[in-house]
Amino acid sequence: MTAAVPSVNGLARPIFEALVRDAGRLGVQVERDARGVTLVDAGIAAPGSIEAGLRVARLCMGGLGEATLAAAPREGWPSWLQVRSSRPVLACLASQYAGWSLNATKEATGGRRFSALGSGPARALACKEPLFAELGYRDAGDFGGLVLEVDRPPPPVIVDKVLADCGLAPGGLGLVMTPTASLAGTTQVVARVLEVALHRAHELGFDVRDIVEGNACAPLPSPGADGLDAMARTNDAILYGGQVHLTVTGAADAARDLAVRLPSGNSADHGRSFGELFAAAGHDFYKLDGALFAPAQVWVSHVGSGRTWHAGALRMDLLLALWQMP
Repeated sequence: MTAAVPSVNGLARPIFEALVRDAGRLGVQVERDARGVTLVDAGIAAPGSIEAGLRVARLCMGGLGEATLAAAPREGWPSWLQVRSSRPVLACLASQYAGWSLNATKEATGGRRFSALGSGPARALACKEPLFAELGYRDAGDFGGLVLEVDRPPPPVIVDKVLADCGLAPGGLGLVMTPTASLAGTTQVVARVLEVALHRAHELGFDVRDIVEGNACAPLPSPGADGLDAMARTNDAILYGGQVHLTVTGAADAARDLAVRLPSGNSADHGRSFGELFAAAGHDFYKLDGALFAPAQVWVSHVGSGRTWHAGALRMDLLLALWQMP
């Protein structure tokens, strides 16, 4: 008997509803626009919180993953995020990955140009990315959850596009805004450590359908002083502090090859802070080495042979020098 394919939006809906219900204690603010779209501010005008960020991470994973805080000091740092999923391809690639480009000109907005990447389960309703054809997955339903790493609410033209592309009535759309330089924003970005590993595996040509379990962790830094600093900190947390354990099926040779090629240490730029590299690239992501966007350390376990391969290493010395006062 074939297992039913889960709905990432259906599973995410109660997570979003709980985020709205618990807004006061989570430090987030909720409003509904004139059409009935629900907008959650988790760090723009609202203070947000780490717990809000954990909730947003679970929402982003379409209810198919867990994100928790392990407040147990190790490797010289006090707080670590733990992320896991038994449906990692759907949770990470079909839902959590920030792959939906949402842009509007200043003429269309009537003010400032807007640019953001949408993540979360609503992506699987719109299916605007070629990735969904590769995964063979499309969701359906009357609710969609979308997360935007922005410092201002999306303009009406963007909201209209999301509603149209997802086929949703306004009351069925839940938008969450989490600036990276906020407690919730930093938390939900570092909670992408497993997703970063799956995306890199996909880029390397590994058949991601063979990834059947994922478990990961990364140190949680304090939010940066501004957006650029926060982006550097969250990237460094994964590139130099991320640890990922993947369980895979398929050929054992492919599993071994994945373990060797996956860690960020394969990049010639490894060992330099993301902030330094980004500045040197003129703040152009496309000039950065794609091999850098990977966890620091990986284990790949192969179902069938029982073998596990390990590669990479943490660079906590670099992180502590960047994050901790002497």
